[in-house]
Amino acid sequence: MNSSKTLEALWIDFSIQLRSFIFSKVKNETDADDILQNVFIRIHNKLHTLDDESRIKPWIYQIARNMIIDYYRAGNRQTDFAETDLPASLPPESSMQEAVDDMIKMMNGMPPEYCEALCLKEIEGLSQKEYAERKGLSYSGAKSRVQRARIMLKEMLLQCCHYETDKYGTVLDIQPRCCVCCK
Repeated sequence: MNSSKTLEALWIDFSIQLRSFIFSKVKNETDADDILQNVFIRIHNKLHTLDDESRIKPWIYQIARNMIIDYYRAGNRQTDFAETDLPASLPPESSMQEAVDDMIKMMNGMPPEYCEALCLKEIEGLSQKEYAERKGLSYSGAKSRVQRARIMLKEMLLQCCHYETDKYGTVLDIQPRCCVCCK
């Protein structure tokens, strides 16, 4: 399949949900459309670098997240909501990376079925329906397992450290409590 057909197929598969995702972050129709266009330009230019086609969805969303970060860094904030709704500044990369590292450490201490549920859903990007089919679970059973795993991980993280976040859930700062994982 040539790259223009692949790009067209990707547009058909992802453009609507990707635009919704982008709009949820920038809250401006015109800017969301511009970012979406730039995301697909980047996809077109970098598609040849994707090694594993099964990772296409997380790869595309990572491109979108990076474009949204670039949007805020460039100061392109022409929004229809209050300036106080915007993050004052982007969080230090180290805080987010530290939070991700903590999550991975904590996941190793979870029961295997819950760790696997989070890995397949959150890291590999499977939908809950795909997860249910892969594991031979009912859809509601898969949803419950993923939800319990998220709650379990959150409780483990909050026992370890205090996470300061903005209203979007972005980690701004981490203050260790007296625990082993932060040492």
